[in-house]
Amino acid sequence: MCASSALSQPRLSSPEQPETSVSVRRAVPGDLDAMVALEEAAFDADRITRRSFRNLIGSSSALILVAEAGETGGAILGYAALLFRRGTGLARLYSLAVAKASAGRGVGRRLLKACEAAAFDRDRILLRLEVREDNVRAIQLYRSEGYRPIGRYLDYYADHMPALRFEKTLRGDKPFDTGVPYYEQTTDFTCGSCCLMMAMARDVPGFRLDPVMEIRLWREATTVFMMSGPGGCDPHGLAVTAHEFGLDAEIHVSQPGDLFLEGVRSAEKQKVMALAQEDFRRRAADYGIPIVIEPFSLDLLRAHIATGGTAIVLVSGYHMFSKKVPHWVLVHGDDGRHVILHDPWVADERGETIADAAHLPLPYGTFDKMARFGKSGLRAAVFLSPRRS
Repeated sequence: MCASSALSQPRLSSPEQPETSVSVRRAVPGDLDAMVALEEAAFDADRITRRSFRNLIGSSSALILVAEAGETGGAILGYAALLFRRGTGLARLYSLAVAKASAGRGVGRRLLKACEAAAFDRDRILLRLEVREDNVRAIQLYRSEGYRPIGRYLDYYADHMPALRFEKTLRGDKPFDTGVPYYEQTTDFTCGSCCLMMAMARDVPGFRLDPVMEIRLWREATTVFMMSGPGGCDPHGLAVTAHEFGLDAEIHVSQPGDLFLEGVRSAEKQKVMALAQEDFRRRAADYGIPIVIEPFSLDLLRAHIATGGTAIVLVSGYHMFSKKVPHWVLVHGDDGRHVILHDPWVADERGETIADAAHLPLPYGTFDKMARFGKSGLRAAVFLSPRRS
């Protein structure tokens, strides 16, 4: 456990002036002496040892970046250590330190941005860190770069100082806009109808986004009951509603029959849900809406998005906001490495804003793992397109 993310603290009234010439590169074994010296000067305790630095340099699940004066071969002004948790979309800023002589010159910010780019390039969508509660300058830096507080650890450092936890959603440096507007759900159960609203706002002339329409579409597409609460939307119900409002729809489900019943204990609720879903299936058949009973592939989804369509996709809420509930998101773009989606849920309690949920780039592999729900691994999506004349 190191003294993560420490920066020297010169007078805070002095504006941060960027170094005139700083380059950032990956650390090599030849940097060990300089990094150890910087570590000893920057921290009084919880220091990274030479051996640990060496192991981090050679690890496939870690990355150390160094900032040096000039283009190559100059003095090392600071370093940042990143850790990558296998099988997740997370990266952790393990430690960041800047030489006291370079404090306030933009080196820490330069290293932080380089860490974000490196994490994004490794298909991480979140960068997390811990910082001493009394490190005012570092906290100011993280907040100014869009990091949000997500927790506090008591007695975290050797001197018993608490640590603050911060997190940032990574997006890369290329804005992505398909013309699909974002709408945040106003209830806990209208994610499906909100996804449909966002698709229709672009592809149905004259359609307007508002809470009244949010509830109307939910009423028309819901299965009435879910595990708890008022209930969520069914893929067949979403497709039928989309069709009635002027979109072409195609249903993809990995299993036939009734859905979402495995977590419902009440026989009465199961019966009502089954009847509601049977109604949706009959209406879908009457409208001639295609129903594909097999798991959709990532390639099939990408091909549909490439035609200018959108897709309402079922994901596990556990991966989005740590709750094991079915959740709908709207996929509307593809940049060659990520699917671009709108998540209608904004976790206000975690400090998220719309910026954390709109135009979210999810790596193909991460998204593919998320796009299933329950013990059966249910995979469901509704492919939407503007109505063909």
